[in-house]
Amino acid sequence: MFASIEQLSEKLEAAKYVADPVTLKVIYLAAQMQKPVLAEGPPGSGKTELAKVVADAANTNIERLQCYEGINEEKAIGKFDESLQRLYLNTQGNALPASWASLRRDLHTLEFFQEGPLVRALLYETPCVLLIDEIDKVSEQFEAELLEILSDWQISIPKIGTIRAKSKPFVVLTSNEVRRIGDPLRRRSLYLRFEHPTIERETKILEKRTAGTDGELNTHLAGFAHALRGYTLEKPPSIAEMLDLAEALRILDTHAISADLRDVLLPLIAKTENDRKRLMLRDGFESLVYDTQQYSRHLDQNETQEREPVCAERRRY
Repeated sequence: MFASIEQLSEKLEAAKYVADPVTLKVIYLAAQMQKPVLAEGPPGSGKTELAKVVADAANTNIERLQCYEGINEEKAIGKFDESLQRLYLNTQGNALPASWASLRRDLHTLEFFQEGPLVRALLYETPCVLLIDEIDKVSEQFEAELLEILSDWQISIPKIGTIRAKSKPFVVLTSNEVRRIGDPLRRRSLYLRFEHPTIERETKILEKRTAGTDGELNTHLAGFAHALRGYTLEKPPSIAEMLDLAEALRILDTHAISADLRDVLLPLIAKTENDRKRLMLRDGFESLVYDTQQYSRHLDQNETQEREPVCAERRRY
């Protein structure tokens, strides 16, 4: 997928993804070693985005298996298309095989099979990205069924047999830690821990992903996100939601968050009734604005202090 770490870095940069050095190397190692990446952390911390930007960087397709409680093999692997099988029987007439065994073999091929994302990922001529999203929501039994594809790059389908990979996909498994993922799957994966970004990193993300916003506003928004996530909300804002907030401020031609914007911004940041009530309290939103200003001022001071030694060194000469 990637010839070197430098090439991967350039492609992720082009995809506007802010990757720290460790994440960059883990992605490269996973691609070279053909190992899945298990990305674990709180919702909204950028785990799913990892799969999307790797697919973008590799200029390939992404196959997504969205996990949920009660998911079955049909959703993940696929099922036979009975209507297509009947159509085949009705239209072939005398051309049908004479023996039942031959007819059954003809009907049970991939031509009559509606492929699920796991099967489709194995049939690409060149590697795709396979995203198995929120794997912590499935049962241990279903998790165990994934081991065949993640260990041997093949999948067994009743009546068809074993489907082996034409190319080995780059696999990203995400977990919000609803339950603990089993050790067999962890053993086969490279592990990446995701947390909500620091103010510095979120500022960089906003700079790359937003158009027409100035640096001061990006720092302000990153500080606001940090303040919100420290406010013990039921549903802390994700990185994607902060990008939506940046877009909303751009549309409103607003360059800072102030207390008088509370009612306009609540639909963007309060996604449960309890969170909305908390932020509607007289001091709730005002305290967030104050904390935002403090975080932004602290970050600006740190950046100034980092530049001052360089300037002082230059003044010597």
